[in-house]
This record gives sequence, structure tokens and C-alpha cells, in this order.
Amino acid sequence: MSILKFPMLFKGSKGQANLVSLFDSGASFSCIRPDVAARLANLEPLPDVMHIQTASGDHEIRVEHTVRLEFYLNDTRLSDELIVIPGLSEEAIIGAATMQKWRIKLDFEHDTVWVDPKVAVAILK
Repeated sequence: MSILKFPMLFKGSKGQANLVSLFDSGASFSCIRPDVAARLANLEPLPDVMHIQTASGDHEIRVEHTVRLEFYLNDTRLSDELIVIPGLSEEAIIGAATMQKWRIKLDFEHDTVWVDPKVAVAILK
């Protein structure tokens, strides 16, 4: 598991906010706190409730909503669906699926997050 924190601009249908985001290669999904998600966009109910185990495995979280947001990483516009997690300690977590989708790389030597803008443009076309 690899983790870095990095500030990013998130935009949704209701507004935008700069969020300190945790990039966590050990998290399967990207997720966001309910209060933050509700300020940025309308929450969409999931067709079926998800039950997610915490990393320690001793607690199960019930997930009922998702939200689609754009976010900007090094001035590159990206987007994804984030699940809304009650009680989340971070404002937002970018998980492995999003990092793989956009080919985001974590640079621990320089404590930064990197995405090649050419990859984002190629995927968006």
C-alpha cells in the first residue's frame, strides 16, 4: 500500500472546492465524505447498497450513494465516480481504480502525484 496527500480542485454540478486528497493504492474505490460531496454535487443513490470492509476487517460500512466529480491534477482535468462514505476521516480518497484508469503515478521521492496530460487527452477523445 502506498499513500500520499495532495491538494486538488474538485468540481461538481453544485460547486467546487479545493480538497486535500489522500492517494491510497490500497483503497479499491475512490471515496468522499458525505458533507463534502453534498456541497459539490447531487448524491446519486446506488441501485444496490454496498457493504465495504475497513482495512482492519473489523468494521463494515454501509454505502448508499455515489457522486460524479471532475478533479484537476497538475492542471489536467480528470473525472470519476466517488462513493460516499459516512464517517470518512479524509475529505476525499483517490483509490487504485481511479489511479489505474488515469495512469496516475505516486512519486515518493518528491512527495508528489503525477499524471501525463497526454494520457488524459488520449482517453477523453
